[in-house]
Amino acid sequence: MPAGTQRSTNKQTMIRLQLSIALQYTIAAPGGDFIFNFQAAQTKHQRVVSEHLEISPPLATESCFDAEHGSRYLRLRAGAGPLALSYSATADIDHFVESPQRVAETPVAQLPLAVLPYLYPSRYCQSDQLGRLATREFGQLAQGYGRVQAIQQWVRSRTSFVSGSSNASTSALDTLVSQVGVCREFAHLMIALCRAINIPARFVTGIDYGADPILGPPDFHAYVEVFLSGRWYLFDPSGISPPMGLIRIGTGRDAADVSFATIFGTVIFSSPVIHIEAVNDLAGGFVAPRHCDEALSSMV
Repeated sequence: MPAGTQRSTNKQTMIRLQLSIALQYTIAAPGGDFIFNFQAAQTKHQRVVSEHLEISPPLATESCFDAEHGSRYLRLRAGAGPLALSYSATADIDHFVESPQRVAETPVAQLPLAVLPYLYPSRYCQSDQLGRLATREFGQLAQGYGRVQAIQQWVRSRTSFVSGSSNASTSALDTLVSQVGVCREFAHLMIALCRAINIPARFVTGIDYGADPILGPPDFHAYVEVFLSGRWYLFDPSGISPPMGLIRIGTGRDAADVSFATIFGTVIFSSPVIHIEAVNDLAGGFVAPRHCDEALSSMV
């Protein structure tokens, strides 16, 4: 059977994650507008089993669903004063599992039109300025999943995870020079290097299970998807959690596309309070996320 065409039916790859997110804001007069993207995405491979959202004070909201990526947006306007949002969800992830040796790169001429935007440079991923570097480091490697793994390892080995070492303007080029960052910077650099040698790559936000507690409390997490053998495969260049434990929220070209909160107005905000747990129930078909050698995909 051709690579990438067989969906896994191994129940031992089924993941059930339970998460909660609490957001707190104080809004100055006359008020502010918010566009949120923090709810678990709903896709073919990630199913939201249950969820609950509370907004205080109660406000009218408008919701939008992005059918291509499964992302969900929530828009609201709040008056001056405090605003609190509390969201909880249970989501099941049924990964597509493939042997890395069966995962190939797709020639540009054969890429679906919807994939082409992820070949181009973007605000934080200046792939057009990394062509010489990427060709020198990876151009002679055999094409396929292994070459993408080599890019991931290159980024991971040359970049140190340091909280507070970057800001909202830090780009892939900045990270290449500074060699420090958080998950966002690891993802941007890997994406830029992949695109520089004509491999489509994109930025995904979510919440990760399995990170070392020494890194601090759970937070929103950035990772990478690369288009290979007709589907998007998961990579976490930061290496702080197993890819099997990544729950999808937003998908875009880079961080500019997938902010969990876009705010219009004068607002004071606190850091999100996030919790995530995995259900380990072998009888029910669910296992805790773990590192594995197989190629994983949670998105066609």
